Amino acid sequence: MKEPYPFIFINHHVLSMNHFDVIVIGGGLGGLTAGAKLAREGRSVLLIEQHSVPGGCATTFKRHGFLVEGGLHELDGLDSEDPKKVIFEELGVFDRLEFVKIPEFYRVVSSKSDLVVPDNADQAINVFIKAFPDEEKGIRKFFRTISAIRKEIDRLPSSRLKMALLFPFFPLLFPNLVTRSRQTIGGFVDGIIRNEELKLALLTNFPYYHDDPYSLSLLYFSVAQSSFYRGGGHFIKGGSQRLSDHLAGVITANGGRVMLNTMVTRIITEHGRAAGVAFRQKHNAEEGIEKADAIVANAAIPLVESMLPEPERMLLRGKTAGLKNSCSILSVYIGFRRDISVLNNRAYSTFIIGDGVTSLKAAASGTRADFEHRGFVFVDYSRIDSGLGAEGKSLGVICTVDYLDEWEGLDDDEYRRKKEAVGQIFVRRLEKIMPGIGEEIEYVELGTSKTIKRFTLNPGGAIYGYAQTPEQSGMFRLPNRSNVPNLYFASAWSNPGGGFTGAILSGWFCAKEVLSSKT
Repeated sequence: MKEPYPFIFINHHVLSMNHFDVIVIGGGLGGLTAGAKLAREGRSVLLIEQHSVPGGCATTFKRHGFLVEGGLHELDGLDSEDPKKVIFEELGVFDRLEFVKIPEFYRVVSSKSDLVVPDNADQAINVFIKAFPDEEKGIRKFFRTISAIRKEIDRLPSSRLKMALLFPFFPLLFPNLVTRSRQTIGGFVDGIIRNEELKLALLTNFPYYHDDPYSLSLLYFSVAQSSFYRGGGHFIKGGSQRLSDHLAGVITANGGRVMLNTMVTRIITEHGRAAGVAFRQKHNAEEGIEKADAIVANAAIPLVESMLPEPERMLLRGKTAGLKNSCSILSVYIGFRRDISVLNNRAYSTFIIGDGVTSLKAAASGTRADFEHRGFVFVDYSRIDSGLGAEGKSLGVICTVDYLDEWEGLDDDEYRRKKEAVGQIFVRRLEKIMPGIGEEIEYVELGTSKTIKRFTLNPGGAIYGYAQTPEQSGMFRLPNRSNVPNLYFASAWSNPGGGFTGAILSGWFCAKEVLSSKT
């Protein structure tokens, strides 16, 4: 296994009004994937990232001797039908990174049940039927439907021309995509299953995609969830920063350039077309300008709007007005003084249903419950050979839905005290499920929606870009080619959406759009 490509930091003083084929604004997974693909295709690429490392949410950091994973819990799929497999093969990811298989999909714990769900659809069906025998018909329809939706998505043509030619035959070729495009996963499950405990177990990981199953697109949920049931979950050994560094290295190894600690301040247009960017390095008031034939925005689209001159800003706003942002997340990073696998935890990902939640609708409203009662997931990296933690020690993370308004208006001391209190709340709640785990803790740190906003600049700390509602998913999602000529999108905010897989695919689709452009 080779090491990831090294990437080279370039000071903007070295770059004096060069002309590039492509400038990428932002070094999250979408921008890195687009930049790597375009650089491999022979395009001259400049990627500009405001943070000190590439990756966005795909990063690791060091604390008290621990290597801490910032965002990745598990990456879905990587089976023969997963489009990421083609992307990773072409970009040399499999040659230089090791993916560790997660032993199961998830464990779900409520006041009434405790289930470990396999990452194989047939095995999962058997587990659910054994636990809920009266709901066999609904269980089988659930899995049959989400699998059929995934297969139809996989068969969609990649080119716009082929899509247009097939459009008259869509009801015949893609019946689920046509008839279920406006459905939510919550509404669908309500129509086929009566048992609320089963609904909670089937959809326990809905916060992976959105904060409310009753406004979460059935199509988007089905594609992502089916990928887990088809190929399982995987973790990048050593953490997600290795993937980000590798993709940045692909750019520089193919003649591209990566600038860190550099903020794009505005997008330059000429005759109504995106033509370059202005930027400033941190701790340097001098403005730099670079020109390009295409601008790829990996930054949040609301921020992209603010970077554009007024005419182009209003043009883009005509497409984005009224779109709703996603929720954020709160993470409690925990370093353990030893390998906690000795505690015999039953699963890698354990979802704890919120206190007092007895129905799926209550779980939806429960994402706004106080932290004493809000549902959460505990990810136990000691269950796999993660390459994280420290020698003889291990790492875990508690994660839950979060919102910026829960942290605004606090001064620094109030913010610190609230974080400490919230951390203690979740550790106490975890102790009830895994007795003795609190005694093993050596280090605790919280990352909130405010943290995400600070490091990614996403408005509200929105972790998934625009929310994956039926009105903002699939064919209704913002395309990778914007309505401003020569401006493209490669992020969770555009097609197909958020999460590691969504961002990677967005970058890939964006690169294809740039390569096919005649302008």
